[in-house]
Amino acid sequence: MEHVLKESQNPKEIHQQTGILIISTIALGIIVGFSSLILSLFLDKVEQFFLSFKESALAPSATMIAGSHRLISVIIGGMLATIIWYILRTKFKPIISINQALKGKQMPWIETIIDVLTQIMFVGTGGSVGRELAPREAGAMLAQRWSNMINKIGLSKITPEDQQLLIAAAAGAGFAGIYIAPITGMFFCVEILLKKITPKTVTISLSMSVISMLIGSLVKGFKPYYLIHDTHFSLMMLPFVLIASPIIGLVGVLFRKAFKWAEKFQAKNKQILWQLPLLAVLTGLIAMIFPQIMGNGRALAQLSMNYNHHFFIGILILGAIAKATVTVLTIRAGASGGTLTPSIAIGSALGVLIGLGFNLLGFPLSLSQAALLGAAILLAASQQAPLMALFMIFEVSHLDYSAFLPLGLGVAIAAIISQLFFKGRL
Repeated sequence: MEHVLKESQNPKEIHQQTGILIISTIALGIIVGFSSLILSLFLDKVEQFFLSFKESALAPSATMIAGSHRLISVIIGGMLATIIWYILRTKFKPIISINQALKGKQMPWIETIIDVLTQIMFVGTGGSVGRELAPREAGAMLAQRWSNMINKIGLSKITPEDQQLLIAAAAGAGFAGIYIAPITGMFFCVEILLKKITPKTVTISLSMSVISMLIGSLVKGFKPYYLIHDTHFSLMMLPFVLIASPIIGLVGVLFRKAFKWAEKFQAKNKQILWQLPLLAVLTGLIAMIFPQIMGNGRALAQLSMNYNHHFFIGILILGAIAKATVTVLTIRAGASGGTLTPSIAIGSALGVLIGLGFNLLGFPLSLSQAALLGAAILLAASQQAPLMALFMIFEVSHLDYSAFLPLGLGVAIAAIISQLFFKGRL
């Protein structure tokens, strides 16, 4: 059908549409890049105001303040988010998700902006969800608005197929601008949203993500998001991958089922008024003694990658369980937020625990590398996106070529596990 339509168009129309698509890719890369940059700066200001610290790979959590300070921050953030989300969801137009936008529904720009900023505020004060959903939603909304504007001008029409591509690419570019990870942004677009890997989808999405990444790097630079001691992987990690992948992959499937359940039965209307504050109090109480529970999971992941004492075994076990439980319940209680970076945190802790088992049995291996492999495996299984998981860990940790084999094998096994247990088929 698409081939027939293209044949019916004259060359001038085809050139115009191609030109508009190229201009849209460049323009949206710049616009979405600046939106991600603004969200990054907003997050920094929220963390500085509420938690008196500046987040970095070396200091990923607010450990230098009193536990009561962390408790108050999470509770205030939870209360503010509760009020805003309750009013937003009961008095205004409904929030349209990225998947709904891809099907043609219009994302209301005022409500979407408020929702996006509330997500960042909630995470910045210590709420236990991923921050990556906000820049993706902002990117998708901006792309939809851009497409509508171009069509109203009337110089050339953006086809429904191209509009869908621009929305998905802009969502991925939003991620790339925040995490300085353009290949990950591209794979989020083509593997998760569009489920269509073609030269056109890859070119548009990767180009937009690269531009957005360059804008985002104006403040963040090109520093790794996660720090590990040794980025050169040896073949000694392959036995670990073969043993750990089925175990962590299965946990990833269970985590996916849990957050899908939380989204399906998420608190509505007046339920959010008591459920989300209750979860904020629970998160704050845990954060008083374990600050790594707060935020998107970066702190727990970095703690796992820096593991250096057997005393931390119990902390990692409890940390992984607490992070998974609190994140799922927070979404269930009405919060909006991502699950990618919480998946990395949980996978990192599990990777270290299994790596410790290898060390105790006389097979020494790098625990920081075990943490990264565990993160990639659980991310691939929970998101059902092995390529995105592979390149996300690769990009945000600045790994070298030696990581491709163990990471690739790990995410491949995780993908098989996900297919077997989640969908019930290969």
